Amino acid sequence: MVHVKRLHIALEAKTLVDIEFCISNSLALIGQSGSGKSLTLKALLGMLPQEMKCDLDSVSPYVLQAGKTIGFVPQNPFMALSPLTKIRKQFFSKQERIEELFDALGLDIAFLDRFAPELSGGQLQRVVIAMALEHYPKLLLLDEPTTALDPQTKVVIMKLLKKLRNKEHFSMLFVTHDIVSVADLCEEICVLYDGKIVERGKTQEVLASPQETYTKTLIEANFANRKFRE
Repeated sequence: MVHVKRLHIALEAKTLVDIEFCISNSLALIGQSGSGKSLTLKALLGMLPQEMKCDLDSVSPYVLQAGKTIGFVPQNPFMALSPLTKIRKQFFSKQERIEELFDALGLDIAFLDRFAPELSGGQLQRVVIAMALEHYPKLLLLDEPTTALDPQTKVVIMKLLKKLRNKEHFSMLFVTHDIVSVADLCEEICVLYDGKIVERGKTQEVLASPQETYTKTLIEANFANRKFRE
């Protein structure tokens, strides 16, 4: 379990994020743009801009912000891969491990000899997930990984992530504005608003009976978007 006892991020005299949370298995950090989600991920990865002051107090069985203990899946897979280098050359683990991950993610091993622009968005996102997992990380951080995908591909990715989490036994922090999409993936939810956690709890309980108006609005907006797309 990772217990972030305090994460305080400030820019000059303004507090941007001031939160506490635990990742016991799988946690979704939910919030709209500007709520502090991406700043939280960057703090855990040690990637905040130098002008921001960060106070991170955490208890973890492994070292955060270091080495290969953390895997990261960014929002845009097109930005995570070099378009001029074959996929194979962008992995650093043994062929056996790469093939294991490609098989688990439903990827054709022939993709290793292709370039990123030759793959679809969904295929690229799965390649990026494989890269994030190649060194057996203890914690996987995901930053809106399904935002650029169509609804059908999004469902496939979420199912694959759940399957991999059960198989690889990593903890997960899934950052998204789409609160409904994590219903079957993450056990717990923290709802972030203006740098503060305004609601937290078991995912199914929060979805069934949200206590805060902001959470209710997020849920209603997500369901409305789904009905519109259908």
